[in-house]
Amino acid sequence: MLSRRALTASVAALAVAPLLAACGGDSDASTSAGSGGTKKVGNINIGPDQNRIRGKKVDKIAALVPAAVRERGTLRLGGSADASPPLGFFATDDRTRIGSELDIATLVADTLGLKPQQEQVSWENLFVGLDSGKFDAVFSNVTVTEERKEKYDFATYRLDNIAFEAKKGTSWRVKGPKDVAGKTIAVSSGTNQEKILVDWSKQDEKAGLKPVTIKYFQKDTDYYLALQSGRIDGYLGPSPASAYHVASAGQSQIIGTVSGGGDLVQGKIAATTKKGSGLVDAYAAALNHVIEDGSYGRVLKRWGLSSEAVPKSEINPKGLPKP
Repeated sequence: MLSRRALTASVAALAVAPLLAACGGDSDASTSAGSGGTKKVGNINIGPDQNRIRGKKVDKIAALVPAAVRERGTLRLGGSADASPPLGFFATDDRTRIGSELDIATLVADTLGLKPQQEQVSWENLFVGLDSGKFDAVFSNVTVTEERKEKYDFATYRLDNIAFEAKKGTSWRVKGPKDVAGKTIAVSSGTNQEKILVDWSKQDEKAGLKPVTIKYFQKDTDYYLALQSGRIDGYLGPSPASAYHVASAGQSQIIGTVSGGGDLVQGKIAATTKKGSGLVDAYAAALNHVIEDGSYGRVLKRWGLSSEAVPKSEINPKGLPKP
């Protein structure tokens, strides 16, 4: 996934988001105990008691699952061990894995009448697990690419976007290159976000506009400190990480999103399975069912990811081009 590096790098910043916000006097950003001892950061529940949104088995869709998997009764799921709020991370007890990816995977498993069996491994071992048959599926922020489609089947469930984040209350909005002309924007070095921002800056110069002043910081927490102090106008990073920071810290806002694939293609995140496993049709049907019944939308809303919703699940759509 093109933006994965920056998403993982943002974890440190997200982890201290409540602290940064508290320094600014935003009481909503403090970690608090709600009813029943539920822990919250802003309006996001990060405690082990998730009250997860659950689905119900749909026999017609469950029948699409290969017999061997139906007889086993479990759906073996791979997830990244990286701490990447709000996609996947540990709750306040440091034991319970929570996040939007697990919630969506659970909805799919429920619809298929299977018990979700989750295991966290390193990024590269997600694909090793698929290749070996250890995992039936990976729900772990995997972007559809043309190269990956040679070995894997995909059923999409979220857009792969990057987001411009600015100080709360600004009227500035970003839709294209001209909107960042003359602005000072921070980005992580070596990421796809940086490439897109550099390309936009070049387009601005060719159009006779001011280039973008691009800033880099050694620590990701410094991006948000610089934003609040006014040293930068905005920060460009993975949309899920920005959405989580906005919801948890309460000091910034998303002012524009673009595809992680830039102008080439709309990036899409998908349930990933080994090509020919016979499972992709079942995943797509289950995802379309939970999209239609509204439970999918409720999951995205509780994690601040509603802007990345898809209207339907697609099987093996056009992916990001080969390098």
